[in-house]
Order: sequence, then C-alpha cells, then structure tokens
Amino acid sequence: MELKPRSADWEQRVRKSFEAQAFMEHLGARMVHLEPGAVDLELSMRPELTQQHGFFHAGATSSIADSAAGYAALTLFADGTGVLTTEYKINLLNPAAQPTLVARGRVLKPGRTLTIAQADVYGLSDDTQVHVATGLFTLMSVAGMKD
Repeated sequence: MELKPRSADWEQRVRKSFEAQAFMEHLGARMVHLEPGAVDLELSMRPELTQQHGFFHAGATSSIADSAAGYAALTLFADGTGVLTTEYKINLLNPAAQPTLVARGRVLKPGRTLTIAQADVYGLSDDTQVHVATGLFTLMSVAGMKD
C-alpha cells in the first residue's frame, strides 16, 4: 500500500513537532527513520529509564511506541492538523535488557479523522534483535492544533 502525505512539507512538520515534544527529549528519544506512514524512534538505556530489575521500564517502552505510531500517522495528515492518540493496546513480549530500543511505527489504515497504526519495539544489541513489545494505536487528526 502506497501512503501519500496530504501536506507538501510533511517531513519538516513531523521533525519540527518531534523536536518540540519535551517528553521525548526528556527520555532521550531520537528519530532515526522517517517516510510517509513510517517513523522509527530509538532510545538508549540509562538507569533512570529502568525498573527495579534493570530492564527498560514499560512506561518508556510504551511511550516510544506511542510516539512512533503517532508520528507515522502525522506524516499523512493535512496542514493545520495535529495528532492525538485516542486509544492503544500494547503487549510486552520480552524483557527489554538490550542497550537500545527502537520503536517502528507504521500506519496500517489511514483516515481523514482516525488512523490506525502499529508499533513494534525491538531491543537491539551488537548481535541480537529481540521483539520486546507490539502495540495497536488509534490516532486522531485534530484541526487547528499546532503541529
């Protein structure tokens, strides 16, 4: 399925919006892949992102999954609209003990108001990739919101 942005400057809008998101900056998330309907975010392990057993906290894992899905949706939205998550379900599949997480957000079904996206989160190390979480997201295009 070829996904077509409704904005001529979709890439600049998405990057600007991501840079303005204080929570992603607080976590240390980085946008490492961007194309229409697809966004990948990476997060490096730091002690303040872990839970009591030393794994990435589920909140950090879920947060980058949500943002990857949301920004994947935003790549397709029209000018003058913003994105809000209206619902999501995430399954935590394996402990995230690797030094880096990558959340790969992909639009499954674009829509004018509601878009459905998926995000898969992988723990990356030098020689392994472990599927640590998968989620399904409903994103809403909201008119009049700042990107």
